[in-house]
Amino acid sequence: MKRRSFLQGIALLPSLPLLASHAPRSQAATVVPLTKAHSEWRELLSPEAYAVLFEEDTERAGSSPLNQEKRAGTYICAACYLPLFDSQHKYESGTGWPSFTQAIAGHTEFKRDFKLIFPRTEYHCARCEGHQGHLFNDGPPPRGERWCNNGVALRFIPQGEALPALRS
Repeated sequence: MKRRSFLQGIALLPSLPLLASHAPRSQAATVVPLTKAHSEWRELLSPEAYAVLFEEDTERAGSSPLNQEKRAGTYICAACYLPLFDSQHKYESGTGWPSFTQAIAGHTEFKRDFKLIFPRTEYHCARCEGHQGHLFNDGPPPRGERWCNNGVALRFIPQGEALPALRS
């Protein structure tokens, strides 16, 4: 690599968040946030689900049974049971995690994540603030969005079954 190319690359580093950002479509806030201590969530969830939802861990790719789920239904937050995705928006992304083309409007919130140095858009359940996954702009048309979700952060409720009452 030539020195000039290297220096030009370094000069672009401050603008990387602008170049790599994916601004999610605005979503109206329709959910009242839930305040619950992390110790209470720890009692209700498996250690794996707690680590992903409230310590922002990531499950191993290909480990979720939800990758193979093809039935009609609703994907809800594994912590507070807020509906997050409709099965009609699920697709096979080839990433090893359940992926969706869009979420239920107003049921997610966003923040920037720099854990891999490159900025990413992280999304959380709007009700309990549980970490779900990341939003990328490499999904299928027409929206071009890939909502890459940790399977352990979701529960699937088949169509025709009643959704469980929201946890309070």
